[in-house]
Amino acid sequence: MPTIERETKPVAVPETAKQTGEARSWGWVEHSIWTDRMLEALDKGVKGGVWLSLIDKVYRPTTLQAAWQAVRRNGGSAGTDHESVEQFGKNLKENMARLEEELRTGNYRPRPIKRVYIDKLGSTEKRPLGIPAVRDRVVQAAMRLVIEPIFEIRFRPNSYGFRPKRGCKDALREVDRLLKAGYTQVVDADLKAYFDSIPHEGLMGEVGRYIADGRLLDLTERFLGQDILEGLSRWSPEQGTPQGAVISPLLANLYLHPVDEAMEAAGFQMIRYADDFVIMCRDESEAHNALHLVQQLITERGLALHPEKTRVVDTAEPGQGFDFLGYHFEGGTRRPRKKSLKKLKDAIRSKTGRSNGHSLSVITANVNQTLKGWFEYFKHSHKWTFPALDGWIRRRLRSILRKRSKGLKGISGNMDHIRWPNKFFRENGLFSLVEAHHKLLQPSTR
Repeated sequence: MPTIERETKPVAVPETAKQTGEARSWGWVEHSIWTDRMLEALDKGVKGGVWLSLIDKVYRPTTLQAAWQAVRRNGGSAGTDHESVEQFGKNLKENMARLEEELRTGNYRPRPIKRVYIDKLGSTEKRPLGIPAVRDRVVQAAMRLVIEPIFEIRFRPNSYGFRPKRGCKDALREVDRLLKAGYTQVVDADLKAYFDSIPHEGLMGEVGRYIADGRLLDLTERFLGQDILEGLSRWSPEQGTPQGAVISPLLANLYLHPVDEAMEAAGFQMIRYADDFVIMCRDESEAHNALHLVQQLITERGLALHPEKTRVVDTAEPGQGFDFLGYHFEGGTRRPRKKSLKKLKDAIRSKTGRSNGHSLSVITANVNQTLKGWFEYFKHSHKWTFPALDGWIRRRLRSILRKRSKGLKGISGNMDHIRWPNKFFRENGLFSLVEAHHKLLQPSTR
């Protein structure tokens, strides 16, 4: 059975895999750091396979300025020092000079992370979220600008999450392509508390395989070990990388990179988006072999698959399917998963309460904003997804109109579709999912 430890004999990579050094577009990199000479070294490989002298590129003023612009665009709440993005920007010159000096002299120390909890979709559980101080976000963003290309050139094609020029839709297209090609046996896997479980020592070992700048390694380790502040409690984490930290997605991808390599070398079609992945197989035996291998690889990483959420699914069987990146795949079709539908309906409910005091035009505009964004992501769902949702939304609006009409009480009734027919809402500008989907299909049906 293959292993992912460094000292083992490397396994051959399939000929179809994208190789390190293959021509690619580097338009996304920060060119004040990654000059043509640096990119040439990246493609050809550096002496000894590790990069030296990177910290000076992190604290370079042009790098910090580019990092600040990224942090400002993303916004977000203040950290434990209560300094907001706007406040940091008001004293930008002094703040940037201080960061440069502290990083140059080795005196930079991250501030504690503020821990908050956000709702977990479709669950009563809460998801922990770490909010670093703005100054720490700027430094982490600068680090990412410097080190991301070093890791990115090695990452495999099957990894889609939090990577330049890649995203959810690319991963979904690949799943759809493989299903149509006959890969209907699917390992539906779930990593248990991945971001909170990454071993620091193992992660630093992976970083050290490619970077030998001791000061940058020390800075990375400081961020991994920075204190967490939750209410009046304060502690230092022994594992994990906080969700919400700028550098976390890159480090999380790096730690699973050996798993990507091993699964690809073994010939399995794994599609991974951060800690969410599926393995597409042609028959049940292949699927169980894939599950066995990935379980071993994950265990070697000091991680665990969720026993109740990891399974082999035969999508050709009626009633069997799997969820991935918001979609449910089953029987050759895909549609929004139940949690995605619930999230949409909760958002619409919040904008269409019967006591809503806004005019119909304002309510419609607010609803349209939600619907258009939702449709942009779920527009490739099966056509029967949309009529029921359109009807449900119109009933919500009819209930508002009914309450505002004299002599009518209660929720929308049987005659309301005559009082306010579908044409009425169309003329008042309500976005129709059915019509939008029909327009989407028209070019392919001409």
